[in-house]
Amino acid sequence: MPQRYIKKILDARVYDVAIETPLTEARNLSRRFENRIILKREDLQPVFSFKIRGAYNRIAQLSEDQKAKGVICASAGNHAQGVALAAKQLGIKAVIVMPQTTPEIKVRSVRNHGAKVVLRGDAYDEAAAHAAELVEKQGLTYIPPFDDPDVIAGQGTVAMELMWQFSQSLHAVFIPVGGGGLVAGMAAYIKYLRPEIRVIGVEPEDSNCLQAALAAGERVTLDEVGIFADGVAVKRIGEHPWEICKDTVDEVITVSTDEICAAIKDVFDDTRSITEPAGALAVAGIKKYIEREQIEGENLAGVLSGANMNFDRLRYVSERTEIGEKREAILAVTIPERPGAFKSFIKALHKRSITEFNYRYANADEACIFVGIQIQQGGLGRDELVQELRENGYGVVDLTDSDLAKQHIRHMVGGHAPSVSNERVYQFEFPERPGALLKFLMSLGTRWNISMFHYRNHGAAYSRVLMGAQVDEGDTEAFQTMLDKVGFRYQDMTDNEAYRLFLGAGNGSS
Repeated sequence: MPQRYIKKILDARVYDVAIETPLTEARNLSRRFENRIILKREDLQPVFSFKIRGAYNRIAQLSEDQKAKGVICASAGNHAQGVALAAKQLGIKAVIVMPQTTPEIKVRSVRNHGAKVVLRGDAYDEAAAHAAELVEKQGLTYIPPFDDPDVIAGQGTVAMELMWQFSQSLHAVFIPVGGGGLVAGMAAYIKYLRPEIRVIGVEPEDSNCLQAALAAGERVTLDEVGIFADGVAVKRIGEHPWEICKDTVDEVITVSTDEICAAIKDVFDDTRSITEPAGALAVAGIKKYIEREQIEGENLAGVLSGANMNFDRLRYVSERTEIGEKREAILAVTIPERPGAFKSFIKALHKRSITEFNYRYANADEACIFVGIQIQQGGLGRDELVQELRENGYGVVDLTDSDLAKQHIRHMVGGHAPSVSNERVYQFEFPERPGALLKFLMSLGTRWNISMFHYRNHGAAYSRVLMGAQVDEGDTEAFQTMLDKVGFRYQDMTDNEAYRLFLGAGNGSS
């Protein structure tokens, strides 16, 4: 199966609009990790993403009748821009259906390429359903984002370039994975030409559809996917990519949100470019692979797949970078509520720097502080730090891996609420579009009192809301029925330790 793609890749029509992107040696990363790390700069394409390759190659294969009727796709991101520019280059009408949650910068970019934008629904599935309706009504040709042989062949030209640009031996190539078009095209070419090179896919921990498929031996559908690396937030690997990947991808490495944020900073330090979260996956994977395998002196290549990052998201990225680099621990520490206690705590840190400190008086006996502390490079000092503090008599809870603590609690530490009874706490995934917050609040009704609320815009299609409400024990079922009707995905966080320590009723001390 993979071999039949080689001629398609060699014949792919991409260079009417795409460029042959350069390789950049990541000198800082190479020095730090004692391996030569090479970056394939697909972030430098005219639409700042590799997607232009597959989109153009697919549209270029259309019949004259199909070109006359026009093309359509459903996308909130890079594929939309690729289709729009490809259609403009070929003089073809293009309709792009995008969710209403799509950031304005991406909508404007698609329109600037001459495409007609139709906004429909809050998520990709709704946009795709409307695109299917327009295909039937208007006779437009649908351009898939990844599950198509011509799209795969177009993406495979990234590997073709890499192989002729870097003639030395390569230990492994790291490739971001969403629906699988890029990794399939590249893997087919690399394994045909240089089968000794390891092909390693990289996925977010919460969007690992290829890893799940390889483990199961067949395509599987994830129950849900993460919202941070939206460029690869795909529940099911494509059918055509799967037929290639199952025989050519050596393994899949998954990385956390914090590790992706750290990789974005790494890329910036070496290139002065800012990748989107999906675009930095390969670098995050390279770092994790080197740490696991303890290799030295090897040549490792990674694809920077895109740079369509909203500027507003950078504050979120910067908050998580130090944790992603394992240079910061986030702790809840119980100290005595008396003069000099803070000074004694600082001494117990043995000159480690404090990166964050949040505190509010709760009672006369004990104080629970939310504190960020700098630790040794490589994370060797985190467990040691916790142990040292406990040996000094402090109650310590390690919150470094708590998403709720990093997403909400660090911005909310303002004291407990002893007078609030029967509080239940939920975290919602929230569509980021005008009027959505108001609609959400109005949908909650007036039967239950909202006791806590935290929302912060991170410039993504979806944000998260943390909400507390006073719900009598007998009303829990009715309250959750109301939440189900509101329609946003949610999780019950009432028993979350970070909430209990800093915001729950009582002093929360342990």
